[in-house]
Amino acid sequence: MTDRTRLSVFITTYNNSRTLTVCLESIQWADEVIVLDSFSTDDTLAIAQRYGARIVQHEFMGYGPQKRMALAATTYDWVLLLDADEALSPGLQAEIRQLLRSKPSVDGYEIPRQEQMFWRMYNPATRMNYYLRLFDKRRGGIDDMPIHAAPKVQGPVARLKAPLYHYGETDIHTKVDKINAYSTGLVVDKLKKQRWGIPLIMVFYPPLFFIRSYLFKRNFLNGWAGFINSVIAAFYVFLKYAKLYEHCQFAKHGTRLLPDDAPPLPGDYPPRSGDPP
Repeated sequence: MTDRTRLSVFITTYNNSRTLTVCLESIQWADEVIVLDSFSTDDTLAIAQRYGARIVQHEFMGYGPQKRMALAATTYDWVLLLDADEALSPGLQAEIRQLLRSKPSVDGYEIPRQEQMFWRMYNPATRMNYYLRLFDKRRGGIDDMPIHAAPKVQGPVARLKAPLYHYGETDIHTKVDKINAYSTGLVVDKLKKQRWGIPLIMVFYPPLFFIRSYLFKRNFLNGWAGFINSVIAAFYVFLKYAKLYEHCQFAKHGTRLLPDDAPPLPGDYPPRSGDPP
């Protein structure tokens, strides 16, 4: 056996049977695959078993805690975080395997993510987002962001060239459902940061975000899919601050702005943030 750096891959799942096969197929060569499942009711567990993954089950605790628990279950120092709707491109598989043979020279690696955008995949010339996914767990861990929890390392970070494929938003309905859930889940985090000028942010930030997405990130190269995606991305920004404003108004007024003869519906004021899907 060649002397190389061993790799653990960790994945959190809940009813991901549609995408998990593609995900696990792309990492069959890894030394270990950990699947932390939140009691799926579809074929997720059967797929994970078929690919020889080590399965741990725990009720959903939030994105950050769930990923930290999956990370804690890994055996090897070098780890790769994957979502169940992601897969390594053939080029990325070769790049990581070569890196592990030659020994990593930094503490973490960011990977470009090429998104499926509704009926097409990103044009390769679109400016892709880079995500820190491959890292030495002795030098970092998962941060405490409520929704977009991600790895952080204390040392130097480099970038890989080949993309990670993401199948998370394969149609408009799925994307809108996702931003609705995410924007609700982020309310508590934004309350902690005590944002001010929320009405002005709602008015001016979404149009600027659309321009950033459509022009500067070159989403115009993706045709109408890119235009639709940029509009929804701007709406996501609007929703985050609209829901924050709504929360503050409920906290301030409760049900006092309802007519005196209109009994309020039972429930919490302000409403509780729903669990992410």
